[in-house]
Amino acid sequence: MPTNPKKSDDRPEGDRIAKLLARAGIASRREIERMIEAGRITLDGKPVETPATFLTTLKGVAVDGKPVAGPEPTQLYAFHKPTGLITAERDPAGRPTIYTALRNALPNGAPRLMPIGRLDLNTEGLLLLTNDGGLKRQMEMPSSGVPRTYRARAFGDVSQEQLEDLIEGVEIDGVRYGSIDANLERGGGSGKNQWIEMTITEGKNREVRRVLEHLGLKVNRLIRTAYGPFALGDLPRGQAARIRKGDLDRFRATLKQAASK
Repeated sequence: MPTNPKKSDDRPEGDRIAKLLARAGIASRREIERMIEAGRITLDGKPVETPATFLTTLKGVAVDGKPVAGPEPTQLYAFHKPTGLITAERDPAGRPTIYTALRNALPNGAPRLMPIGRLDLNTEGLLLLTNDGGLKRQMEMPSSGVPRTYRARAFGDVSQEQLEDLIEGVEIDGVRYGSIDANLERGGGSGKNQWIEMTITEGKNREVRRVLEHLGLKVNRLIRTAYGPFALGDLPRGQAARIRKGDLDRFRATLKQAASK
């Protein structure tokens, strides 16, 4: 099979192999690029040399010698991540990862799943997982504007007025953070601990912690309660549940509408 069939305008037909493999739930695009560098991905028995290999199907493609099946229907799962787990497939330091817990949390027959975004070691709450690399990337992109909501317990003094100023965004150590909707929870603190609800749309690395530390607060608990329309609700810690197909389809329709504007 030709790897770079041409369109009439001299552009290759199909999609890059990394995109197709991500859609098929093999791994993220970045991880697939590393797998190609390591010679783990072959086409018709020969190692794929570049992620810029264009294909119309995954016929003849294998990973670690195992043929790749076509993409499965998109699935989305909600996982209540506890603290103490790394959002990664493996950790060089040997710390437990989310996949350690997912072995027991996912139903039999669940596809290989990739996390949408990350929660750091000491952050708990809602972590979405999917077998569709395209959906993962779309939900993670700041331009998609998918809101993420957190509850933070923080030690120190802060006013509602200070939090409301975050709606204009804030720059910290040369990094610009976009609009943040932040509110003190009534009756939610003891001593100098206060509960603050924050909704962000960019999801930059440690964004919530850095913004609150900038306000002189020390975060001692951080829980993600929602990602887009999907809420943590009463999902028990360490457990996972599949998002209903109808709810997923409605959400994907809103993503398409937003992208077309």
